[in-house]
Amino acid sequence: MTGAKNARESLWDVTELATFLKVSKSWVYQASAAGNIPCIRIGAALRFEPEAIRAWMHGEQGGKVIKLPGCRT
Repeated sequence: MTGAKNARESLWDVTELATFLKVSKSWVYQASAAGNIPCIRIGAALRFEPEAIRAWMHGEQGGKVIKLPGCRT
């Protein structure tokens, strides 16, 4: 293990979060749209920070949406 212990986990997508929480992808989309679960919006894409999700699960963090601009070419 070369420094992986201190490395941050990569962001999860909707499918990965749904699998982690054992819920449907539609639930993840609905919870994100309602601002009930912390997420990062990159254009139309949703991403989730594993640490923020774990804190949210333990009631340490409310739903928060961070919007980043999408790239258009």
